[in-house]
Amino acid sequence: MTSGNRIPLVKNGTVDIECGSTTNDKNRQKEVAFANTLFVEEVRIAVKADSKINSVADLNDKTVVTTTGTTSVQLLRQNKRAQNINFREVTGKDHSDSFLLLESGRADAFVMDGQILAGNIAKSKNPKDYKIVGEPLSVEPIAIMIRKDDPAFKKAVDDSIARQVKDGTVAKLYDKWFIQPIPPTNTAVGLPASAATKAAWANLNDKPKEAYKVD
Repeated sequence: MTSGNRIPLVKNGTVDIECGSTTNDKNRQKEVAFANTLFVEEVRIAVKADSKINSVADLNDKTVVTTTGTTSVQLLRQNKRAQNINFREVTGKDHSDSFLLLESGRADAFVMDGQILAGNIAKSKNPKDYKIVGEPLSVEPIAIMIRKDDPAFKKAVDDSIARQVKDGTVAKLYDKWFIQPIPPTNTAVGLPASAATKAAWANLNDKPKEAYKVD
């Protein structure tokens, strides 16, 4: 499953539950449904450590990579109009491909969810060669995607999430995969749960991206 085919596969019944890094937004809600939010993500910019790019404004005349089928593509276009900057956009078929374009120098910056950027940097050959810069471009609720118009199924998924939040399972799993070293390479992503993520656990909801604001 890729960012480009995940929605069609859920819609046609091939997949019952898609648990990845999918943003819950109003456009997607027209085609699929979402369980309650498990993670609140911030879209950021990854660059080489010696890059002079520190914000969206610094992307002028640069080559920027995003991953096909993600909301970061839309976000880039919105920022391009808002700040009147001119950058070249290329796309990777998946996140690994996008990071490879940055790694190889074919792109100057990779714009994507912070946890995806941090994960790719952590498992790269030399993590110190990269950095994440700038203020968050967007705050996005990440949720399990399920088929639309099946309230009983959604309730079953939401109830399972609620039980695992209440008994501490969700927090333990977050710590395991985002804080602690991961075998076999013992690479640590090093991404503590944000205040927004903890707030989502404390008050479970399925609000779309549009209900969140960047400070």
